[in-house]
Amino acid sequence: MDEPSAPLQDEDFARLLAFRDGLRRFLRWSEEQARAVGLTAAQHQLLLAIRGHGGRPSIRDVADHLLLRHHSVVELVDRAVAAGLIERVGDDDDQRVVRLQLTGAGEQRVEALAGAHLEELSRLRPRVHSLWAGLPTG
Repeated sequence: MDEPSAPLQDEDFARLLAFRDGLRRFLRWSEEQARAVGLTAAQHQLLLAIRGHGGRPSIRDVADHLLLRHHSVVELVDRAVAAGLIERVGDDDDQRVVRLQLTGAGEQRVEALAGAHLEELSRLRPRVHSLWAGLPTG
């Protein structure tokens, strides 16, 4: 870890705290939004990882996005398949690889959540920007 170029001030700690508080509040809000459409937070993240990946991701791709181990993602995928949110499909080039895609139900839920999340992030952007205004870059 690099040493700061100047001693940290009380204002620096207050900004960091405000930022961390904002992250936690956003994550709690996000979990509530997921519950409102019948998803767990983990299912929401899974659907977003699949939809946002671009193409059909493999289990390994999703594990990388979610910062989880392969076996944990397999369990999450099993539950999402059972819930009718996603499906497994074979890879065209390598039959050992399993790809994932959303079902219609999964697509509808992640679309609704994405719209709400983008709107909330847009609303939060000025507040986050003001926390870091005037800080040196680099």
